[in-house]
Amino acid sequence: MSQKALLALCIAILLPVASYFIVKSASRDAISMPRKYYPENTIDTVINGKKVTDTVWYQLANGTFTNQLGKQVSLDELRGRIIIADFFFTHCPSICPTLTRNMKSLQESLRLKDVTKRIDTTFVQFLSFSVDPERDSAEVLKKYADKYGINHDVWWLLTGPKKEIYDFALNEIKLPAQDGGTVDSLFIHTEKFVLIDKQGIIRGYYNGLDSVALAKLAEDLTLLMLEKDKKKPSPVLAELLSLWPIYLMVMAGVALFVWIVRRPGKKIQS
Repeated sequence: MSQKALLALCIAILLPVASYFIVKSASRDAISMPRKYYPENTIDTVINGKKVTDTVWYQLANGTFTNQLGKQVSLDELRGRIIIADFFFTHCPSICPTLTRNMKSLQESLRLKDVTKRIDTTFVQFLSFSVDPERDSAEVLKKYADKYGINHDVWWLLTGPKKEIYDFALNEIKLPAQDGGTVDSLFIHTEKFVLIDKQGIIRGYYNGLDSVALAKLAEDLTLLMLEKDKKKPSPVLAELLSLWPIYLMVMAGVALFVWIVRRPGKKIQS
């Protein structure tokens, strides 16, 4: 076997592994993931003699509410899903109908992506909390949902005790921090859409009435869909590592082939 052929064979064997690490490094440098909000504390560890500081981010607490189908649901059920949340009420004469239509557009865009199978959209959940729960019963929310063509499986319209909803908006979603402290604790009326990742960490606030902000939300949502849990091994790397016996056999076969080809031939006696 010529040296060029041998080199080509070695490249063919090593290329998949090398490509993975090149793409992984380039992706880490090129993509800026949505920021995280509200650090709680830091943890220092020593790895290979170097001090590494990890930030512990605030995670939303659990809450139990009633959706438009009359079912009791909890936020803990949604761990592992990306959440887009907003606050509205069905009798709102101003911004709420527009917010609902814009949220519906996001729902439809994800449905189209799911049809093309280009990206997994099965773990995105929409939440709309009613800030007028006295009037917004489950039955009222169901009629509102049907009016706007809401998919009941992926979009919950939530009601419950007013204090619990307002405490969630003020203390968990932290709306005053994003609205300049102007949120009225007696009646919450905000245009914010909130992006929450699979661990329950807030990753962004967006003006639900602004097309540029909505485009940014869609972009950040896609990035979160692709985000990998650092504590879990990459599925691509795991797949490559699972093939190590095949790589080992191929390399052994190549070595044996090279040894046979290059072994000095026996002299033929006359």
